[in-house]
Amino acid sequence: MKDIPMNTIETWLVNLTGYDNLWIADLFFIVLAALTAGFILNKVIDRLELHAKKSKTVWDDALIEACRKPAIWLIWILGVNFAAGIAAERMASPLQALIDPINRLAVIFLGALFVTNFIKRAERNLVDPDYMAKPMDATTVIAIGKLLRASVIITAILVALQLFGYSISGLLAFGGIGGIAVGFAAKDLLANFFGGLMIYFDRPFSVGEWIRSPDKEIEGTVEDIGWRLTRIRTFDKRPLYIPNSVFASISVENPSRMSNRRIYETVGIRYTDIASMDKIIDQVTTMLLEHPDIDTQQTMIVNFNKFSESSLDFFVYTFTKTTDWILFHKIKQDVLLKVAKIVEANQAEIAFPTSTLHIEGPVVTVDP
Repeated sequence: MKDIPMNTIETWLVNLTGYDNLWIADLFFIVLAALTAGFILNKVIDRLELHAKKSKTVWDDALIEACRKPAIWLIWILGVNFAAGIAAERMASPLQALIDPINRLAVIFLGALFVTNFIKRAERNLVDPDYMAKPMDATTVIAIGKLLRASVIITAILVALQLFGYSISGLLAFGGIGGIAVGFAAKDLLANFFGGLMIYFDRPFSVGEWIRSPDKEIEGTVEDIGWRLTRIRTFDKRPLYIPNSVFASISVENPSRMSNRRIYETVGIRYTDIASMDKIIDQVTTMLLEHPDIDTQQTMIVNFNKFSESSLDFFVYTFTKTTDWILFHKIKQDVLLKVAKIVEANQAEIAFPTSTLHIEGPVVTVDP
């Protein structure tokens, strides 16, 4: 009784396709089974992703996301190739010999795709504060990720060449000889490559930091450090692409790593207010010492400095606790306004350029 359903299906297929063409139905069911298995696997991975998102582990999200496409494509490719093998065997096609190498090549390609996807997603997780209590340095993670992906791709290519009968030793020998010629032809490219390595090793700046160069018109936020170019977003939002070799010959300032920001301003009062200079300096110094945003552990100077042409100048030299650009200017504004109030409170005025004309002898008036 158990054989009746199968015999019934076979009889139906024979009546439908004819005995000699029954293998065509087999191909259809094999391809359908592969597509169905891929669809089911995709749904299973969706469920696994939902569970993985509930945890803040670095690796599980990366592993599940990286295996989606390679796993589904592997099922589809193997299913289609299995069906193609049956068809080639029935038709005695010489292409049958290619089925097994194609399957191996697919496994190599999809394995490399899985590893590179895993590395790429792990990069994002390692610098994301949602996954890491102390995120890793973005520049270091990007550099290691690029090296690992390049190693995976090169290894996959060499294995694929060996699979199709190409000698890797001969290829490496040719690379050693040809590398000399390539080195001369691509010296600028190599200079940029090693310049990128020096940036990764010396780390004068990292992704996300504000840098500028007094030697070149370079200023902005670092967006990406590649093997050939570094991309900087200027403050007017234009991308600036700089070859890495340039950084080996110029000075680079990194304001993002400053410990404090400096306020250095000169204030002038009138010559007629010289008697108030001592009080003004003392009160400005006291104000700075009591200001909550001024770092009193750093150098602080308030001194009468210069007899200018139209004013008596004293300067304010101090540092803020913050390095944030916007907050710094708010603090600086507050300090300068308080200095102005102190000058005013001492019946003095901030000077502006004036000229005094002295006339010797009596003044003669002429009646009209």
